[in-house]
Amino acid sequence: MLSEFEISRDFARKLDKEDPLAHFRRRFYIPDGTIYMDGNSLGLLSKSAERSVLLVLDEWRTLAIRGWLEAKKPWFYLAEDLGAKCSKLVGAQPDEVVLTGTTTINIHQLVHTFYRPEKRRKKILADELNFPTDIYALRSALELRGQDPYKNLVLAPSEDNRYLDENKIVDLMDEETALVFLPSVLYRSGQLLDMEYLAKEAHERGISIGFDCSHSVGVVPHQFDKWDLDFALWCSYKYLNGGPGGSAFLYLNKRHFEREPALAGWFGYVKHKQFNMSIDFEHAKSAGGWQISSPAILSSAPIDGALDVVLEAGIEAIREKSLKMTSYLIYLVDQVLSSAPYNFKIGTPREAKRRGGHVALEHEDGMRISEALRARGVVTDFRPPNVIRVAPIPLYNTYHEIWQIVHRMKIIIDNKEHKIPKARKAIS
Repeated sequence: MLSEFEISRDFARKLDKEDPLAHFRRRFYIPDGTIYMDGNSLGLLSKSAERSVLLVLDEWRTLAIRGWLEAKKPWFYLAEDLGAKCSKLVGAQPDEVVLTGTTTINIHQLVHTFYRPEKRRKKILADELNFPTDIYALRSALELRGQDPYKNLVLAPSEDNRYLDENKIVDLMDEETALVFLPSVLYRSGQLLDMEYLAKEAHERGISIGFDCSHSVGVVPHQFDKWDLDFALWCSYKYLNGGPGGSAFLYLNKRHFEREPALAGWFGYVKHKQFNMSIDFEHAKSAGGWQISSPAILSSAPIDGALDVVLEAGIEAIREKSLKMTSYLIYLVDQVLSSAPYNFKIGTPREAKRRGGHVALEHEDGMRISEALRARGVVTDFRPPNVIRVAPIPLYNTYHEIWQIVHRMKIIIDNKEHKIPKARKAIS
């Protein structure tokens, strides 16, 4: 794919003119004077999401308590309805996905449900490159089951602190492994794991497996049912553009509906009996049975409109453009920034099928360059020790913006702007 690109600004503008998704940009609020490439941390607000929030606020104002059953989309069923809507993006049945809780709460719920240490099978297999909250939750799960969190949490190693080798992960799936829990995409490098292969190998060894898909849903197509995952979870505020701290999603394969949720709560009760107020818990035989508390309606509202935009664009078209944008970024970095005095390295897999939605640019002065980019109106983010993550979002970023970022980094280094002392800014 890299051979199809050219280095000129005019070529970037040509790509934008030919882009079939270009018109979606007008449906988002782009911060003034900003090139925003941090949508893998927080997606931008769409006008559709804004309308969804305003509708729910109006219903709260005019209907009050009656909104639970009389709102345009009754709040009582909103978690299940939005789960069904999102199921189209992940290759699942409508009742296998529900919008509930937050990412870390859903890790606890699902890991506790599936982690049942017995006899020799007491270990959880994860990886050393995972996002910290996942590791915290896994260690907590082990402790609550009376297990040593350092002895029985096995972390698949990385030889280069960038990537994981799926074959080596499989080699660690042994007769002592009770559960495997991995990310779909590594949050630093952007490596996309082969989830289908890992699930197949885990199941052949009698091991349950789940994934944190926060860095992939909304930019990478998934087929959870086809791949026979046991469970998965993901946030809504990155590639789904559902708003800061928005409610999260969980997926539960239907063959597990009869399992008992580890963490019981009244919104997981059988829906049509929920107001019987029985003190004996009977969970819904769907992903909805794994809800705990009442849904956060105001945090869920923007997700409704945000999903409309993603579904209208189509996840396959989004993926196609995402790969083209990240390939173009890699091409420009290779051509403009890879040699001295710039010395940038690509820390993301170059093979399309192994790449998520962002590119990791590695540089020994990555933090200071990231700050200098902010001063020039470019919003990326930095991840220690040396990674600037750049996420061109297919729904609202342009190829010309990618071109501008690369050339602003060149100017920053040419002018030594990253060497100028300044107060450190918070890392987003």
